[in-house]
Amino acid sequence: MGVTVTVDDSTGGEGLLRAPLVIEYPFNRTTGPVVGAFVSALRDRRVLGIRAADGRVVCPPVEYDPQTGAPLEEMVEVAATGTVTTWSWVPEAREGQPLQTPHALALVQLDGADTSVLHVVDAPGPEALSTGARVRIRWAAEPTGAITDIECFELDGGAS
Repeated sequence: MGVTVTVDDSTGGEGLLRAPLVIEYPFNRTTGPVVGAFVSALRDRRVLGIRAADGRVVCPPVEYDPQTGAPLEEMVEVAATGTVTTWSWVPEAREGQPLQTPHALALVQLDGADTSVLHVVDAPGPEALSTGARVRIRWAAEPTGAITDIECFELDGGAS
């Protein structure tokens, strides 16, 4: 990205200084053992959480307990079904959103997890969705090892 910097020396516009400036972030970050395991499992159409010392299962998994700061290591599989804990309706999709039709942004607590994941829910309208609604993952057709391997959640008419 190129940026032009202009400095005005308050002399009526004379003596302007112009210099090109390139802003770069030339580094890569690895996913590490916890996020790496999570995205690898998504590629295999499985969802992993991580067990905290008090037994809670945090999903998506994190390297350190958000309450105590203790390192976490025990990965556990959670279900591909869950419960909407809160949501907001998006009546007009914007460029770059996961779905190009109206949808919900929701926190979904997957069965077996004690925390929620933020993702989209494909529902026919806001009247079809409610807090407490049961949903299931709709997997992407071609998994790549990223959160987008969960294409979205969809309403699950089955029993919990």
